[in-house]
Amino acid sequence: MHFRKVAATASLTLCAALTLAACSSSNEKDEATDHSPNVTRSPAATATADPVDTAKKEAITAYGSYWQEMEKLYADPTGKRAHLDRYAASAALKNAEADAKRAHDRGRIYTGSVALTDQTVTKADISGKIPNATVSTCLDISKWQTLDAETKMPVSLPKNRLTKFLIISTVEKYPEGWRVTSDEPQGKSC
Repeated sequence: MHFRKVAATASLTLCAALTLAACSSSNEKDEATDHSPNVTRSPAATATADPVDTAKKEAITAYGSYWQEMEKLYADPTGKRAHLDRYAASAALKNAEADAKRAHDRGRIYTGSVALTDQTVTKADISGKIPNATVSTCLDISKWQTLDAETKMPVSLPKNRLTKFLIISTVEKYPEGWRVTSDEPQGKSC
């Protein structure tokens, strides 16, 4: 019974669409044809995207979003503004939250921005149980200031610290989307 109602509704919709199409005059069709440019579809336009390339792009996008949330996490001593769990999981989430808490417990906040350059997916596996990608990035924290949370004055830091360094991260695709699961600074400037 339900199938008949669905079939009848579909038939009525199709008939209405055909009736509307038949109502246009031949003059209108000719005018539209005369003024519309000839469009030739290229094979690339109709081909579907390569799943590995799509995974790489999505992993890099998720990694950028992860650092945007990291900026919020470190800037807010309450941690309420950040939603890092939308972009991180596993060790990356646990370590970032613990590190931000340590900084906040010492009365420090971080303001400004982090820059990500030379992002490259060095490995992508979309065939496994959990699709994943390894992302290599040059992380620039030179514009991310460490401030005293109360006074908002800059905290003095070692002059020889790395402010641009290589970081290797693993990003995995969960049902909710891509998540950074590990984030390992390499101790090398870039």
